[in-house]
Amino acid sequence: MQPSDPGRTDSEAPRKRDATWLEVVPAVLSSFFGVRKGKAMREDAVSIRPHQVIVVGLLAAAIFVVCLIFFVRFIIRSAGA
Repeated sequence: MQPSDPGRTDSEAPRKRDATWLEVVPAVLSSFFGVRKGKAMREDAVSIRPHQVIVVGLLAAAIFVVCLIFFVRFIIRSAGA
């Protein structure tokens, strides 16, 4: 069957591979800043699964908050308060 066959169903379409966790991290980090090229975003939409985005997003947000806490404590401590 040709890919352009009208009788072809989605279940017969070749499935792209799932993204690896190391491919998901840059996609999530770039979405934090709002900078992602259109072509990369379209490729990510096909290969990245929603659970991957949720897990990496939560971990990145937690790391960000912990870094902010340590940074604020460092500033307060060095200011002599």
